[in-house]
Amino acid sequence: MAAPEPLSPVGGAAEDAPDEDEDDAEAEEPEPAAGAGGGRSGSLGGLGGCAAGVGVALGGALTRRAVTLRVLLKDALLEPGVGVLCIYYLGKKFIGDLQPDGRIVWQETGQVFNSPSAWATHCKKLVNPAKKSGCGWASVKYKGQKLDKYKAAWLRRHQLHVPVAAAEESPASEGEEEELIEDEEEDVLAGVSAEDKTRRHPGKGPLETVHPEATPPGKPVDSKVQVPVRYCMLGSRDSARNPHTLVEVTSFAAINKFQPFNVAISSNVLFLLDFHSHLTRSEVVGYLGGRWDINSQMLTVLRAFPCRCRLGDANSAAAVEEEIYQSLFLRGLSLVGWYHSHPHSPALPSLQDIDAQMEYQLRLQGSSNGFQPCLALLCCEAPSPYYSGNPGPESKISPFWVTPPPEQRPSDYSVPMAVEMAYVQDSFLTNDVVHEMMQLVEFYKGAPDLVRFQEAWSPELSYLDKLKMSLASRTPKDQGVCHVLEQVCSVLKQVT
Repeated sequence: MAAPEPLSPVGGAAEDAPDEDEDDAEAEEPEPAAGAGGGRSGSLGGLGGCAAGVGVALGGALTRRAVTLRVLLKDALLEPGVGVLCIYYLGKKFIGDLQPDGRIVWQETGQVFNSPSAWATHCKKLVNPAKKSGCGWASVKYKGQKLDKYKAAWLRRHQLHVPVAAAEESPASEGEEEELIEDEEEDVLAGVSAEDKTRRHPGKGPLETVHPEATPPGKPVDSKVQVPVRYCMLGSRDSARNPHTLVEVTSFAAINKFQPFNVAISSNVLFLLDFHSHLTRSEVVGYLGGRWDINSQMLTVLRAFPCRCRLGDANSAAAVEEEIYQSLFLRGLSLVGWYHSHPHSPALPSLQDIDAQMEYQLRLQGSSNGFQPCLALLCCEAPSPYYSGNPGPESKISPFWVTPPPEQRPSDYSVPMAVEMAYVQDSFLTNDVVHEMMQLVEFYKGAPDLVRFQEAWSPELSYLDKLKMSLASRTPKDQGVCHVLEQVCSVLKQVT
């Protein structure tokens, strides 16, 4: 499906990132010593990274740690300028200005950073919240060349006994070693074994199938079941690959990791989402409103906002999203995610869904340094003409989230992860939900893809019976909801 253009979330004010990377910490140039230097020397810290060499320069012992942007500027290897610094990370570009004092100003927000790693870490965490380090000298480019090249040039100039090849090797710093470890962890997350790596192919996977279109009324439904593809078998992006290819999700527990946030969802949200998905044989989409508590790391989903427009209808979409934005504002809620349905396939994300989810996650991050999750919900309707793979009449609603691809393979797809949710049963069905249900019925009335609820879904049940049974598990505690549901069902009978 073509995911809708997301509402523009409001990002919080960013704070200056602290200078925490030893490799990039500002250091004063050493004073000339009267004798043989006994200054700083040794390893860069971390996991086996070591300095390119120790020698006496300017009367003192300087290692790679002592080489800062201020030093390179003073020796005229670099010049201050606007837009001379940049970072490319997982398809995103960040531009910075180099100040005469060696500090970096990020153009997008005006934030000032004391070192390349402080800036790189901040930017990379916007794309990947789990990022531990920035590897500034290897990540930041000055006029198209990595900063570690300029550092190596400085070392060759002042430490003449260091071989050129050794200086250019730019041994891994603490942060760079961490990135290598993270790449290995992401291989595990994606289920990539050594054998898988040797047989990965960037072309189409052997199990890909064509995504079925919406089924017109009266037309038999294709019983062909889509078989999902393992993430580790996808390989690099390929424009020839079917964007509707389904991908298996991985649980955090399966890779011995904790889910980075908790989720609690209202029964009324699932009730309305399920109702919306049942009305039509075509895919539907909507937004999720709620609150994010950064202290408890709890995402609470309180409201569903169905999009009453057709996919691809850009003119109507703008007005509908403005209405949803106003509803969020008036209720004091934040945009916390989105949902859509797969009426003819399992509740697994497609490649297109994965890309859309990563884009949403990045947009919700905004320019703030704090982490805010964005949740995706997939609703798979039960048997034909919805999806014949479900064992009963109840729909399956699956939450997912995505993590960035391994940094050494930035052209790969993001990794879809299953999310665990806590279900909170509401006391009653709110007037807002009832009103949304009636508006949805009115919107789809007379549509060619409207489900004929009076027709037989199975030898024993009609489509209306199937709808009731699916919604039964998501009803509030108040038994009065049965009366409301009967009202809606009577309307459905009239329009179909």
